[in-house]
Amino acid sequence: MSPSARRLPSLNGLRAFEAAARHSSFRLAAEELGVTQGAVAQQVRGLEAELGMQLFDRLPRRLVLTGAGRAYQADIGRAFGIIAEATRALRPAPLPLTISVTPTFASKWLIPRLPDFMARHPELELHILATERLSSFHADRVDIAVRFGRPPFGPGLTAELLFEQDIIAVCSPVLLQGRDLPLRADDLDGFVLLHDTHNLWPEFIETFLGSASSATAKGIRFNQTSHAIDAALAGQGITLANRFFLSQDLAAGRLVQPIDGTLRRDADFYVVMPRHRRSGPVETVRDWLLEARGQAMDPSPGHG
Repeated sequence: MSPSARRLPSLNGLRAFEAAARHSSFRLAAEELGVTQGAVAQQVRGLEAELGMQLFDRLPRRLVLTGAGRAYQADIGRAFGIIAEATRALRPAPLPLTISVTPTFASKWLIPRLPDFMARHPELELHILATERLSSFHADRVDIAVRFGRPPFGPGLTAELLFEQDIIAVCSPVLLQGRDLPLRADDLDGFVLLHDTHNLWPEFIETFLGSASSATAKGIRFNQTSHAIDAALAGQGITLANRFFLSQDLAAGRLVQPIDGTLRRDADFYVVMPRHRRSGPVETVRDWLLEARGQAMDPSPGHG
């Protein structure tokens, strides 16, 4: 084929024409392409001049394709579709990787940080398995997990400490207006205590307030710690939760600590993976989790 036979019209003109034909509007085509309406109209006029024929009838409120424009748009639309499909086929498919986490870890720590991970590692496709059930690396095809407990977690598994289980009391600052801080044991009768399945309030009050308060018998109970944290954010009461899950809300002032004291538990959160099934993608996720842990422990501007 001779060079003159392969000469193509302006690709910018073709894109403007194809978008305007689909929308029957220069304005909507401009919004899609991220240019001005005038630029789209000019590109289409340039294409019509190059082809030596009119592609649109300009009506007061919309564009109407001419007969030549309809035939041209059908072929140009298919051509752009072929280019898009060829481009998708050329790019490598994302590598799937499954991470098993608890629901609270997923909602309060992992999900807010996913945009950072995806921006840095677009080649990976992260599948999140959020469940309180202990997922199986083999049966559930889990590649890496964040587990609560104490190592060893099983034969053939490695574990690295992600963060410790440091429990503190938190609530919305709106609940504390006019109150002297820190709160004492007899102050708790005036508050709703938000419980989760760990039921740590009796131990927390006895340890840090030196008393067994009747307030622990009442309140609202949740089967997920994340729901208790959400209720505290909404000003519904005081809850106990891991400081690690609360770092952003504490730094932003959405939550405050009304009772002094940090309750340490005998189990922590670990990054767990099979010893003999390590791969580049798994190591990438492990390294990112540990790096993000360090940023969360320093919730200054620009972190997390």
